[in-house]
Amino acid sequence: MGSAGAGDRAPVGPEGAGGRTAAGAAEAGGRTAAGAEERRPDEGDGPPAADAARLRRERRIGVLRRAERVLARPGFLGTLRERLALLDGVAELYDLDETADIYGSGVVEALEERVAGLLGTEAAVFFPTGTMAQQVALRCWAGRTGSRTVALHPLAHPEQHERKAFGEVSGLRTVHITREPRLPTAEEVREFEEPFGALMLELPLREAGFVLPTFEELAEVVEAARERDAVVHFDGARLWETTVHFGRPLTEIAGLADSVYVSFYKSLEGFGGAALAGPGTLVEEARAWRHRYGGAVFQQFPTALSALAGLERQLPRLPEYVRHARVVAAALREGFAAAGLPWARVHPAEPHTHEFQVWLPYDADALSEAAVRQGEETGTLLFTDSWRRGAAPELAFTEVSVGAEGLAWTAQDVREAVADFVRRLPESGEPGAPGRHG
Repeated sequence: MGSAGAGDRAPVGPEGAGGRTAAGAAEAGGRTAAGAEERRPDEGDGPPAADAARLRRERRIGVLRRAERVLARPGFLGTLRERLALLDGVAELYDLDETADIYGSGVVEALEERVAGLLGTEAAVFFPTGTMAQQVALRCWAGRTGSRTVALHPLAHPEQHERKAFGEVSGLRTVHITREPRLPTAEEVREFEEPFGALMLELPLREAGFVLPTFEELAEVVEAARERDAVVHFDGARLWETTVHFGRPLTEIAGLADSVYVSFYKSLEGFGGAALAGPGTLVEEARAWRHRYGGAVFQQFPTALSALAGLERQLPRLPEYVRHARVVAAALREGFAAAGLPWARVHPAEPHTHEFQVWLPYDADALSEAAVRQGEETGTLLFTDSWRRGAAPELAFTEVSVGAEGLAWTAQDVREAVADFVRRLPESGEPGAPGRHG
């Protein structure tokens, strides 16, 4: 562990296509198969659009639950019985005859120790939410650096999906070093015109397409921040799945930063919760602020046990998901090319994690309808997430996640599913169709 940027224009889409990213599409978030934590703009803000969007979402989720074949089926959509089944077998992970936790004792302490060990930090502290964990982390660093200014990407989760909590609740001020749909470079950090006390890096940057720098680039960015006497905090909600792209173990990745936040419910499929990891003195201060923020929950044993289960069962499988996501992405590109679409993009072309974006030149509603009808009529749901509007007319994107069920898909399965999906799109000249056949 180490020592102790401007404007609001959304970045363009993949490869400079002019399409707005998911973050550029709205400030409120959405429940998605890939991300699962935010309400999306296409799901409406008021009648009658809200009613139509709600019905689309309910229909899509119903199909997702019933579909025979999907690339990933998010656990959070399961029934209560199905969710409780996540705790089956946890007696092998923790002694269930021990007294239940009280305000962070027992099983919660065991989870904190496990996380600190996995990340190679001195300590870790459990939080009920990542929003709270990161506010506390940056507030603690502000007290130590003497600066309440946090440099982060405008597409970062606190800027897009937390109702300006950094400023409204924690008194922090944010600046944006770059607006490109990627993490900042070392040169951009060094040349940024304003001072800042902390640099926050979301790894991967979800709204730009779950993108990551190389490990060498990340190390250079961290060093550039340290040259400015700033601390570095990793928003590692999805840090667990970065090891394949970086080619480094979690301890080496986390070791670049002064503090790291990780989530237990995204890729690990736990019931919820997060952890803040870092130096022991920071973690102890964070415990005090957790209490002040209302995060000292009386008992958290179901969530803690589900997190331990995720670390035991899901974490070892994530590299396999990442590698297969690259097979799926290549097959999607091949399938769209064979279908003769005038323009289609998988972004990144080779996914950095097991999640990525797909962009198509169609109306978002037309794409969502085609996806749902494919699931209803064939039992195969290729695109489980909603399609959302880009910045340009007739340009939309969706997020694709590859999980355990996706491992059964061959490249040919994907290509065939793409062909079937494209056949369900409007022909040229129909509403929502930019001209599929040229």
